[in-house]
Amino acid sequence: MPISPKLEAKLSKVYAPDSRIEDIFAGNDLTFITDKQGHPITLFIGKRRPDGAITGERYVRRIQFDQDGSTIKSSHWEAKGKVTRS
Repeated sequence: MPISPKLEAKLSKVYAPDSRIEDIFAGNDLTFITDKQGHPITLFIGKRRPDGAITGERYVRRIQFDQDGSTIKSSHWEAKGKVTRS
């Protein structure tokens, strides 16, 4: 299942570095993990269980930076399959 353009726009923002952020988007629970620059790099989307874990899908973001090391040249999200905990 590809990520919707609206969700991609949300995930293209910069968040707190090295953090885990929990949110809700279009009726789905989200948890995403950011890198040292604050870019989301791992996404868990699905239904949150009472213990806080997500049952659903996992995605990993591949980012290529320009030579300056901070400007994103290109990125895409790869589906990594089903998850039952995160």
